[in-house]
Amino acid sequence: MDAGPLKTRRPPDAWRPEGCERIALVLQGGGALGAYQAGAYQALHEAGLEPDWVAGVSIGGINGALIAGNPPERRLDRLREFWETITARPTWLFTPDGDEARRARNNWSSLQAMVLGQPGFFSPHIPNPWMSPRGALTATSFYDSSPLRETLLRLVDFDLLNQGSTHYAAGAVNVLNGNFYYFDNAETEIVPEHVMASGALPPALPMVQIGSGWYWDGGLVSNTPLQHLLDHAGCRSMLVFQVDLFSARGVLPRDMFDVLAREKDIRYSSRTRLITDTYTERHRQNLILKRLLDKVADGDLDDEERALKEKLCDLPRITILHLIYQQMAYEGQAKDYDFSAESMREHWDSGYRDTQRTLRHSDWLAMPAEDSGILVHDVHRTDD
Repeated sequence: MDAGPLKTRRPPDAWRPEGCERIALVLQGGGALGAYQAGAYQALHEAGLEPDWVAGVSIGGINGALIAGNPPERRLDRLREFWETITARPTWLFTPDGDEARRARNNWSSLQAMVLGQPGFFSPHIPNPWMSPRGALTATSFYDSSPLRETLLRLVDFDLLNQGSTHYAAGAVNVLNGNFYYFDNAETEIVPEHVMASGALPPALPMVQIGSGWYWDGGLVSNTPLQHLLDHAGCRSMLVFQVDLFSARGVLPRDMFDVLAREKDIRYSSRTRLITDTYTERHRQNLILKRLLDKVADGDLDDEERALKEKLCDLPRITILHLIYQQMAYEGQAKDYDFSAESMREHWDSGYRDTQRTLRHSDWLAMPAEDSGILVHDVHRTDD
């Protein structure tokens, strides 16, 4: 893998657009599609746009740990090593051109993942859960995720991650109460189990114990960590790169395979546009409220109103660039567990090219004007 975008250019010194105090990377879950996020990060890295804050769910939490848990000069190497490790099993020696041949290759790779697991990621339980006695360690998942723990310990510097120089958060759901939690290094000492819990999608992967709680993949509740980021934005201006792996938009299904693929896209896209619209409207209302309170003399305000006025005095300026993976014509509902090296390179390349195209629009990187709210750019292809 020494050709194409995986061959890194020497990055320039880190920089920020004028008025930007923080760069955030928001990474959705999506299994094997997560290589798209690695390609997106490579384009940012080569442009000198290093994130100060990384928030992820599932594979996004894993990619985020590889970024936040390494110094900038080592991040891309660690991402590459992770993706090369988990896609190391050969699939086909040669794939003829054309959609049908590629679809067959991808389906074969997905079948291999189901039967054999993936190196450095997960391995099948023996016996499988249907043959295991109730309460046995093998009874509640099809695979063992302990290989992922060893991979994380090898590739992530958890001491560095917990120093907090890069803010990191990973989302997971509590199995017993169904509540969504973010393991945030501003509040919690992050260990491999926090990252594994974020990606423990049932029934494939086992629930992960942390303290007295048991956790599954955060994508069961929300597959995007954008809400957590905006809830904790504070008052500092921020440029957000939101990298999603499932698109809410799609085409009308024509057969059952299309139905399964479209259902998964809708389920895991997690209404990211709705979250963005909701926070944009909330921000706009706060700006109106701030202007109204500024027109009232302090002596005419009670303590609660004064506290609100102080809270609204320095609202953040936020620009969000929304990148969404657009699946290939030959990909179906198994695209998130097609771990072939060929598909990984295709996904990585797609993320790299999409982000490069986005960065060519320098006006999209600009911070909103004072008191103008949240600015969102959805389009990352010039021909859209």
